[in-house]
Amino acid sequence: MIEGTCHCGAVSFTFPKRPDWLTSCNCSVCRRYNPLWAYAKVSEISLRAAEGATIAYIHGDKTLAMHSCQTCGCTTHWIGLDSDKSAKMAVNFRMCSASEIANIRVRNFDGAETWEYLDQE
Repeated sequence: MIEGTCHCGAVSFTFPKRPDWLTSCNCSVCRRYNPLWAYAKVSEISLRAAEGATIAYIHGDKTLAMHSCQTCGCTTHWIGLDSDKSAKMAVNFRMCSASEIANIRVRNFDGAETWEYLDQE
């Protein structure tokens, strides 16, 4: 398991396993936030935050909400707005220790135009 936390510690998560890769996206939001996303089913990620600890930003086609810590401002995760529990969510691995993520491959995703990975899998 891999753990991550925002700067102040108000929001934390546990990811179930080492991901095969992390995603760096160039969409209009991600190019500003600069996250490294790891994806899993909502039911597989343990997210710990008091009620009201995050603020959600819903943009674009309104299919997901980007969450940031209300206190320190770190972007911690996104979650789909579909109520389906088998749906995926993403956590920002920039919230994890650098040593834990140092050797995980980073794939570049073109969220600005093509909605495809720019590298070969």
